Amino acid sequence: MMEFHPSQIPAIKTFEIDNEKSATIAADQMVDLGFEGIKGGYLVLMPKEKRTAKRIGYTITTAVNYGLRRTDAEKSIRYWTYHYDDERYAIMLVSATVLQSLGL
Repeated sequence: MMEFHPSQIPAIKTFEIDNEKSATIAADQMVDLGFEGIKGGYLVLMPKEKRTAKRIGYTITTAVNYGLRRTDAEKSIRYWTYHYDDERYAIMLVSATVLQSLGL
């Protein structure tokens, strides 16, 4: 059982995404910036339209995983999807080692 809410993880960078193309660009930026050695994670905000949100979420997670495999970077990334506010969902992506160092 999760003892914290993903919103408690500090957001190093926030991406506001409204389509799949933007999701691919954001995922590439996350991989380029890296997940190691930072003190937080990446926050992705997307519209609460179910079909669009599912596509954006799938694009983000698969593109990040593919990018990390391609660059031989740390592959142990945790992510949570949750209701951010009345109009948006959020995905928080963070390295497992960073999550552990934050004590969460």
